[in-house]
Amino acid sequence: MKKCIVVCAAVAGLAIAAPAQTAKLLYENSFEKADLGKVPDDFLVLDGQFAVKEEGGNKFLELPGAPLDSYGALFGPTETEDISVSARIFGTGKGRRHPTCGVGLNGQGTSAYRLQVSPAKKALELFKGEEVKASVPYEWQSGTWTRLRLQVRKLKEGKWKVEAKAWPEGGKEPAAWAVAFEEKERPVAGKASIWGSPYATTPIRFDDLAVGTASTQP
Repeated sequence: MKKCIVVCAAVAGLAIAAPAQTAKLLYENSFEKADLGKVPDDFLVLDGQFAVKEEGGNKFLELPGAPLDSYGALFGPTETEDISVSARIFGTGKGRRHPTCGVGLNGQGTSAYRLQVSPAKKALELFKGEEVKASVPYEWQSGTWTRLRLQVRKLKEGKWKVEAKAWPEGGKEPAAWAVAFEEKERPVAGKASIWGSPYATTPIRFDDLAVGTASTQP
């Protein structure tokens, strides 16, 4: 039952484009068919002890709360532009310590893009490599699922736009993109990604990953 709901939700979420254009779902993974204690075969773990776990009948990919560092994994098709990634991520703070987490596009390295929830800064940040290109205030909710969406679309020759948003699980997806910047360098080919830094020493969970074509929504 969850598989049907996830596929339908992913398609609906990615299809926020003009009526004349239908978004195409290229990849989705809710981990329902994945083996517990392992990482799906189509994932490339860059670092971190990721493993599929289950709680309350729901499977997800979990990054443990230790050791403390930044970890990531690549998945989905290799694309350059007009591409979107979405996921829901669960994290828990401990005292004044909070995890950071996010999704990315165009592989890894200095030309990759990443949407990051940074609770310690109370911000939603958009990165290119390790450089923050744009940031907006964001109130992250500990102990709940957060949905993230990031896309890269071509505006015209020599000009692209990187756009992103985040919202609490169960809430309505915002119509407008929360954070964005214009890119003049041609995006490099690469896979989508998930990222996590368990600074609170608590696990970070990832679920309902989806990759599809970008929306033409302003």
